[in-house]
Amino acid sequence: MPLNPRLVKESFSVVEPVAGKAAGYFYGRLFTHCPHMRGMFPPGMEVQRDRLFNALTRIVWMLDSPEGLASYLAQLGRDHRKYGVSPEHYKVVGNALLATIRHFAAEIWTDEIEAAWTEAYAMAAKIMIDAADAETTPAWWLAEVIDHEPRTRDIAVLTLRPSQPMDFVPGQYVTVQTARWPRVWRRFSIANAPRADGTLRLHVRAVPGGWVSTALVRHTRIGDQLLLGPPVGTMTPPEPGRDVLCVAGGTGLAPLKAVIEHVIASGDRPNIHLLYGARRACDLYDMPDLARMEAAFPWLRVVPAVSDDPAYDGMRGRLPDVVGRFHSWAGHEAYVCGPAAMVNETVRRLQMSGVPLARIHRDPIHSDPIHSDAVHGDPLPDGTVHGSTVHSGTVHSGTVHGTSVHGVPEHGDPVQGDPVRGGTVRSEA
Repeated sequence: MPLNPRLVKESFSVVEPVAGKAAGYFYGRLFTHCPHMRGMFPPGMEVQRDRLFNALTRIVWMLDSPEGLASYLAQLGRDHRKYGVSPEHYKVVGNALLATIRHFAAEIWTDEIEAAWTEAYAMAAKIMIDAADAETTPAWWLAEVIDHEPRTRDIAVLTLRPSQPMDFVPGQYVTVQTARWPRVWRRFSIANAPRADGTLRLHVRAVPGGWVSTALVRHTRIGDQLLLGPPVGTMTPPEPGRDVLCVAGGTGLAPLKAVIEHVIASGDRPNIHLLYGARRACDLYDMPDLARMEAAFPWLRVVPAVSDDPAYDGMRGRLPDVVGRFHSWAGHEAYVCGPAAMVNETVRRLQMSGVPLARIHRDPIHSDPIHSDAVHGDPLPDGTVHGSTVHSGTVHSGTVHGTSVHGVPEHGDPVQGDPVRGGTVRSEA
């Protein structure tokens, strides 16, 4: 039968107000019928329950956008390989999901609604299974920590050497698992363009309650081994010939630095402006390296800005305000990464200055003060769908309405210019 998004959405809206209970019911039923699957999930399930419904909500509201949904599901399928997910698991998960929706939407449940959910899940599972089967890259990489450089009390820069080559595009991110927290994966942007020696750099801020970020900053040593998931994300370098604006808040610098490195190495000579912001001057953790890049590439201008330090003698103010102090950016390709409030306001200012939305690439770091790195996720053990170019659509309360709205890595920065401190989505718990 044909897909019926209306029936799926109407019935799901009955379940949304009791999402927490529904998620608990789903996992209870799943582990009762398939106990061995419990070992595929992290010990603490609170964050996982949120991930389940965030992902399910996104899928439900994207049923009217087949292309965007197919892309999202395909990436989920590829990413779930690292958990050991097989086609047989999809059937068990589907049965538990259908039983959960049926239970919590019992008052309106009909044979037609059951058929609509069955068809929708079969479609989603097929896309995910087919994408996983078609993928030829490893499901995960073992990587050795070959350098661990504390930059501030809460920030460290890690250099990793994967055990086998990893192809990636500047601006992408990887998921990371530490020995300290088995089965807990968190996302971090790669902070360099591809190198001849194959090494990767990660900029990590330890956030309150962040299991993986804290382990990486405070408890990881040279010689330790990490697991990395496949590179993901679409906030990739610009086409040659256009000037570039990069706006980075905190460790949101990481993917933008990779993009800038790529542009410099390409031989192209566009003008590049990097506006790099933090609350205090001591939080501008990468300035020495950026100064070296600026000295070696005359077309790069680095502008540090500090919002909460009256004694700072450089540019002061919130990044969205700093963006507005320059000439129009209308002729630029714009990249914005950092705390969500800063990203959203900067995007709005850029649009007002004449930058077309299609030329604005953004990577928001969302805030969740309790479980800082785990706001978005998937129906199975963890999630990844994030990346970049922003098209029409709005995001609120975990629900995506519209088309092709991509959010992404978690780096764990306090929100510049916003009262919420701590947290990320793409970085960790």
